[in-house]
Amino acid sequence: MLELASVGSKVLQTRSVSLAMKEGVRVQVLSSFVDEHAVPADDLPGTMIVGDEELEGSDMERQLITGIAADKNEAKVTLTRVADRPGAVAAIFSPLADANINVDMIIQNVAKDKGETDVTFTVPSADLARAQTLLEERKDAIGYFRLIAEGDVAKISVVGVGMRSHAGIASTMFKTLADRGINIQAISTSEIKISVLISADETELAVRLLHTAYGLDAKDAA
Repeated sequence: MLELASVGSKVLQTRSVSLAMKEGVRVQVLSSFVDEHAVPADDLPGTMIVGDEELEGSDMERQLITGIAADKNEAKVTLTRVADRPGAVAAIFSPLADANINVDMIIQNVAKDKGETDVTFTVPSADLARAQTLLEERKDAIGYFRLIAEGDVAKISVVGVGMRSHAGIASTMFKTLADRGINIQAISTSEIKISVLISADETELAVRLLHTAYGLDAKDAA
Protein backbone atom coordinates (compact mmCIF):
# COMPACT_ATOMS: atom_id res chain seq x y z
CA MET A 1 0.00 0.00 0.00
CA LEU A 2 2.89 2.36 0.69
CA GLU A 3 4.17 1.78 -2.85
CA LEU A 4 0.70 2.42 -4.31
CA ALA A 5 0.35 5.65 -2.35
CA SER A 6 3.78 6.84 -3.44
CA VAL A 7 3.18 6.24 -7.16
CA GLY A 8 -0.10 8.09 -7.50
CA SER A 9 -2.90 6.07 -5.96
CA LYS A 10 -5.42 8.54 -4.51
CA VAL A 11 -6.80 6.19 -1.83
CA LEU A 12 -4.38 7.02 0.98
CA GLN A 13 -1.83 9.76 1.53
CA THR A 14 1.75 8.48 1.59
CA ARG A 15 2.56 9.92 5.02
CA SER A 16 -0.42 8.20 6.66
CA VAL A 17 0.65 4.79 5.36
CA SER A 18 4.27 5.38 6.36
CA LEU A 19 3.32 6.29 9.94
CA ALA A 20 0.97 3.32 10.25
CA MET A 21 3.70 0.96 9.07
CA LYS A 22 6.27 2.49 11.43
CA GLU A 23 4.00 2.25 14.48
CA GLY A 24 2.38 -1.08 13.59
CA VAL A 25 -1.11 0.40 13.32
CA ARG A 26 -3.75 -1.49 11.33
CA VAL A 27 -5.53 0.69 8.74
CA GLN A 28 -9.09 0.06 7.61
CA VAL A 29 -9.98 1.55 4.21
CA LEU A 30 -13.70 2.20 3.74
CA SER A 31 -15.88 3.96 1.21
CA SER A 32 -16.48 7.65 1.87
CA PHE A 33 -19.85 7.46 0.11
CA VAL A 34 -21.99 6.68 3.16
CA ASP A 35 -24.86 8.54 4.79
CA GLU A 36 -25.83 9.18 8.39
CA HIS A 37 -27.83 5.95 8.47
CA ALA A 38 -24.86 3.80 7.52
CA VAL A 39 -23.95 0.79 9.61
CA PRO A 40 -21.01 1.07 12.04
CA ALA A 41 -17.55 1.05 10.52
CA ASP A 42 -16.74 -2.38 11.94
CA ASP A 43 -19.59 -3.88 9.91
CA LEU A 44 -18.75 -2.18 6.64
CA PRO A 45 -16.98 -4.05 3.85
CA GLY A 46 -13.58 -2.65 3.02
CA THR A 47 -9.88 -3.39 3.08
CA MET A 48 -7.84 -3.96 6.22
CA ILE A 49 -4.15 -3.13 5.82
CA VAL A 50 -1.95 -5.09 8.22
CA GLY A 51 1.71 -5.96 8.57
CA ASP A 52 3.25 -9.07 7.06
CA GLU A 53 3.56 -10.66 10.49
CA GLU A 54 -0.25 -10.82 10.80
CA LEU A 55 -0.43 -12.83 7.59
CA GLU A 56 2.12 -15.39 8.72
CA GLY A 57 0.54 -18.84 8.81
CA SER A 58 -2.81 -17.61 7.47
CA ASP A 59 -4.70 -19.25 4.65
CA MET A 60 -4.86 -15.99 2.73
CA GLU A 61 -3.40 -16.30 -0.74
CA ARG A 62 -1.03 -13.54 -1.68
CA GLN A 63 -2.09 -11.60 -4.76
CA LEU A 64 0.67 -11.44 -7.37
CA ILE A 65 -0.41 -7.91 -8.27
CA THR A 66 -1.95 -5.76 -5.57
CA GLY A 67 -2.92 -2.77 -7.68
CA ILE A 68 -2.21 -0.41 -10.53
CA ALA A 69 -1.64 3.33 -10.09
CA ALA A 70 -1.38 6.23 -12.51
CA ASP A 71 0.28 9.59 -11.95
CA LYS A 72 -0.12 12.40 -14.47
CA ASN A 73 1.87 14.86 -12.38
CA GLU A 74 5.13 13.90 -14.07
CA ALA A 75 7.43 15.68 -16.51
CA LYS A 76 10.28 14.22 -18.54
CA VAL A 77 13.65 15.90 -19.04
CA THR A 78 16.32 14.71 -21.48
CA LEU A 79 19.84 16.08 -21.71
CA THR A 80 21.49 15.10 -24.98
CA ARG A 81 25.17 14.49 -25.68
CA VAL A 82 26.23 14.67 -22.05
CA ALA A 83 29.97 14.22 -21.61
CA ASP A 84 30.61 10.60 -20.66
CA ARG A 85 33.01 11.22 -17.79
CA PRO A 86 33.08 10.75 -14.01
CA GLY A 87 31.07 13.44 -12.24
CA ALA A 88 28.82 14.37 -15.16
CA VAL A 89 25.72 12.70 -13.72
CA ALA A 90 26.42 14.14 -10.28
CA ALA A 91 26.61 17.60 -11.86
CA ILE A 92 23.09 17.07 -13.21
CA PHE A 93 21.37 15.80 -10.09
CA SER A 94 23.21 17.61 -7.28
CA PRO A 95 21.68 21.04 -8.00
CA LEU A 96 18.24 19.45 -8.31
CA ALA A 97 18.65 17.80 -4.92
CA ASP A 98 19.86 21.06 -3.38
CA ALA A 99 16.68 22.70 -4.71
CA ASN A 100 14.51 19.92 -3.20
CA ILE A 101 13.39 18.74 -6.63
CA ASN A 102 12.61 15.04 -6.48
CA VAL A 103 13.98 12.96 -9.36
CA ASP A 104 12.23 9.68 -10.06
CA MET A 105 12.88 7.58 -13.16
CA ILE A 106 16.41 7.82 -14.56
CA ILE A 107 17.77 6.43 -17.83
CA GLN A 108 21.31 6.82 -19.13
CA ASN A 109 21.90 5.55 -22.64
CA VAL A 110 25.01 3.72 -23.73
CA ALA A 111 27.71 6.23 -24.57
CA LYS A 112 28.05 7.09 -28.24
CA ASP A 113 31.61 6.62 -29.47
CA LYS A 114 32.64 6.41 -25.80
CA GLY A 115 32.39 10.16 -25.52
CA GLU A 116 28.76 11.25 -25.14
CA THR A 117 25.52 9.90 -23.75
CA ASP A 118 21.88 10.99 -23.26
CA VAL A 119 20.38 11.21 -19.76
CA THR A 120 16.60 11.12 -19.26
CA PHE A 121 14.75 11.51 -15.97
CA THR A 122 11.40 12.60 -14.53
CA VAL A 123 10.49 15.31 -12.04
CA PRO A 124 7.15 16.51 -10.65
CA SER A 125 5.34 18.68 -13.21
CA ALA A 126 5.19 21.52 -10.70
CA ASP A 127 9.00 21.57 -10.54
CA LEU A 128 9.71 21.34 -14.27
CA ALA A 129 10.30 25.07 -14.82
CA ARG A 130 12.70 25.29 -11.87
CA ALA A 131 14.56 22.19 -13.02
CA GLN A 132 14.96 23.63 -16.52
CA THR A 133 16.30 26.91 -15.16
CA LEU A 134 18.82 25.20 -12.87
CA LEU A 135 20.13 22.93 -15.61
CA GLU A 136 20.29 25.66 -18.25
CA GLU A 137 22.30 27.85 -15.86
CA ARG A 138 24.79 24.98 -15.49
CA LYS A 139 24.93 23.91 -19.12
CA ASP A 140 28.65 24.51 -19.52
CA ALA A 141 29.53 22.91 -16.19
CA ILE A 142 27.47 19.80 -16.96
CA GLY A 143 28.54 19.63 -20.57
CA TYR A 144 25.36 18.76 -22.48
CA PHE A 145 24.20 19.82 -25.94
CA ARG A 146 20.43 20.24 -25.64
CA LEU A 147 17.71 20.11 -22.98
CA ILE A 148 14.37 18.61 -24.05
CA ALA A 149 11.42 18.93 -21.66
CA GLU A 150 8.07 17.21 -22.03
CA GLY A 151 5.15 17.65 -19.66
CA ASP A 152 2.47 15.55 -21.35
CA VAL A 153 3.49 12.22 -19.80
CA ALA A 154 2.15 9.85 -17.15
CA LYS A 155 3.69 7.19 -14.94
CA ILE A 156 1.87 3.85 -14.75
CA SER A 157 2.89 1.54 -11.92
CA VAL A 158 2.13 -2.12 -11.27
CA VAL A 159 2.60 -3.04 -7.60
CA GLY A 160 2.68 -6.43 -5.91
CA VAL A 161 4.87 -8.67 -3.77
CA GLY A 162 4.37 -11.48 -6.27
CA MET A 163 6.87 -10.05 -8.73
CA ARG A 164 9.70 -10.95 -6.38
CA SER A 165 9.34 -14.66 -7.14
CA HIS A 166 7.17 -14.94 -10.27
CA ALA A 167 8.57 -14.62 -13.77
CA GLY A 168 6.59 -12.88 -16.50
CA ILE A 169 5.15 -9.94 -14.55
CA ALA A 170 7.18 -7.38 -16.49
CA SER A 171 6.73 -9.07 -19.86
CA THR A 172 2.95 -9.14 -19.36
CA MET A 173 2.97 -5.40 -18.74
CA PHE A 174 5.15 -4.60 -21.74
CA LYS A 175 3.28 -6.90 -24.14
CA THR A 176 -0.13 -5.65 -23.02
CA LEU A 177 0.83 -2.06 -23.77
CA ALA A 178 2.64 -2.93 -27.00
CA ASP A 179 -0.34 -4.86 -28.37
CA ARG A 180 -2.40 -1.66 -28.21
CA GLY A 181 0.35 0.54 -29.63
CA ILE A 182 1.20 2.29 -26.36
CA ASN A 183 4.84 3.35 -26.45
CA ILE A 184 6.97 3.06 -23.31
CA GLN A 185 9.30 6.02 -22.89
CA ALA A 186 11.05 4.98 -19.68
CA ILE A 187 11.08 2.09 -17.20
CA SER A 188 11.99 1.77 -13.53
CA THR A 189 11.74 -1.25 -11.25
CA SER A 190 12.01 -2.29 -7.62
CA GLU A 191 11.36 -5.55 -5.77
CA ILE A 192 7.62 -4.94 -5.66
CA LYS A 193 6.98 -2.32 -8.36
CA ILE A 194 7.38 -1.78 -12.09
CA SER A 195 6.74 1.71 -13.46
CA VAL A 196 6.64 2.89 -17.06
CA LEU A 197 6.35 6.35 -18.57
CA ILE A 198 3.82 6.81 -21.38
CA SER A 199 1.95 9.59 -23.15
CA ALA A 200 -0.59 11.18 -20.79
CA ASP A 201 -3.48 10.81 -23.24
CA GLU A 202 -3.11 7.01 -23.06
CA THR A 203 -3.32 6.81 -19.26
CA GLU A 204 -6.88 5.57 -18.85
CA LEU A 205 -6.54 2.99 -21.62
CA ALA A 206 -3.29 1.65 -20.16
CA VAL A 207 -4.78 1.28 -16.68
CA ARG A 208 -7.84 -0.58 -18.00
CA LEU A 209 -5.72 -2.91 -20.12
CA LEU A 210 -3.36 -3.77 -17.27
CA HIS A 211 -6.24 -4.18 -14.84
CA THR A 212 -7.61 -6.89 -17.12
CA ALA A 213 -4.24 -8.42 -17.99
CA TYR A 214 -3.43 -9.12 -14.34
CA GLY A 215 -6.87 -10.46 -13.48
CA LEU A 216 -7.87 -7.59 -11.22
CA ASP A 217 -11.26 -7.41 -12.95
CA ALA A 218 -12.09 -10.89 -11.69
CA LYS A 219 -10.88 -9.96 -8.21
CA ASP A 220 -13.20 -6.93 -8.10
CA ALA A 221 -16.15 -8.97 -9.30
CA ALA A 222 -15.65 -11.64 -6.63
